[in-house]
Amino acid sequence: MTTVNHKGLRTWIEIDRRAIKHNYKLFRSLIPKTTKLLSVVKSNAYGHSHIDFSKEVEVLGVDYIAVDSIVEGLSLRKNGIRCPILVLGHTLHVRIKDAAVHDIRVAVSSITQLHQLQKETFKRPLKIHIKVDTGLHRQGFTLDDLTEVRKFLEWNKKTKRVVVEGLFTHFAQGKDPLHPLYTKKQLGEFDTWVKEFHILGVHPILHTAATGPTLVFPESHFDMVRIGIGFYGIWPDEKTKKFLKKKYTLKPILSWKAVVSEVKKLPKGSKIGYDSTETLKRASTVAVCPIGYWHGFSRALSSYGFVLINGKRAKVLGRVSMDMISVDVTGIKNVKVGSIATIIGKDGKDELKAEDVADSMNASTYEFLTRLNPLIKRIYI
Repeated sequence: MTTVNHKGLRTWIEIDRRAIKHNYKLFRSLIPKTTKLLSVVKSNAYGHSHIDFSKEVEVLGVDYIAVDSIVEGLSLRKNGIRCPILVLGHTLHVRIKDAAVHDIRVAVSSITQLHQLQKETFKRPLKIHIKVDTGLHRQGFTLDDLTEVRKFLEWNKKTKRVVVEGLFTHFAQGKDPLHPLYTKKQLGEFDTWVKEFHILGVHPILHTAATGPTLVFPESHFDMVRIGIGFYGIWPDEKTKKFLKKKYTLKPILSWKAVVSEVKKLPKGSKIGYDSTETLKRASTVAVCPIGYWHGFSRALSSYGFVLINGKRAKVLGRVSMDMISVDVTGIKNVKVGSIATIIGKDGKDELKAEDVADSMNASTYEFLTRLNPLIKRIYI
């Protein structure tokens, strides 16, 4: 068992390097050798620290890294990431030259952006990935925009103002193995775009698949896949998990822990927390942990959630505060100041999974993980 140095920390997050490597190898095994693997590290790497996680996967050998914003991309460059970086989200036009200077690719998804690019000049070529909307109806060009996109491509062939490096889309239902028709419809529309690009002599990197489609729809792999949630060892959807868990194993890479800061014995009838929302039904031993909703432990877990202490479940008592929770440790042996509480992860034979905590919050695992406070120290082990 790895010993983690958490000296001086009230709460911390541990990231398992071996689990990262396992997940990397799994997704590499699912795609052809000629297909590139892009690691999505947007939103602070889904709560796992985008800088630290990018360093790990760059060493492992990912071909691309994707972020949400130019700010995230620049922070990766500042911290030594040399891997090709793609900004998936909207890039303000005033930041476009920053992208070109630092060799960061940007998604282009609107006619307004095309017209703005035609007015710009770049000392270093700007690389773009054109995003098309095949059915998610969020970012992207629709087929109604095809004429304008075609004009831009023809203009760019003459001027060579930008490098059209990629063409991509995103699926609405790509993680659902039981209802494939809409995904196949989107693939058909994407094929229309591919043919139009090829007619014009433009042969970009084609990519459509996030984690779910990579697992479920091999025909969506094309030239590159974009692995986000799966890289962190989390299934994209319960349907996907039930359909494929016997075939593939994803290993969660994140554990969240905190120290016990106080332990006290309270008599039956004691009222716990703000607004006295819970009254003890018995004499109890109560421990305090210095985490709260500011850290990402939702108020929805008030009188409902659990932590693990000494291998046993300790129920949250009363309201989750901004920076503290109280938990019932009655009957749990040897709980003292400095004992470790596990919020996500294993302790002894029991485990609290991120998915289960998210369900208790009535939230998705994506939402729960990305809301983990970025100021909590991430320790890669």
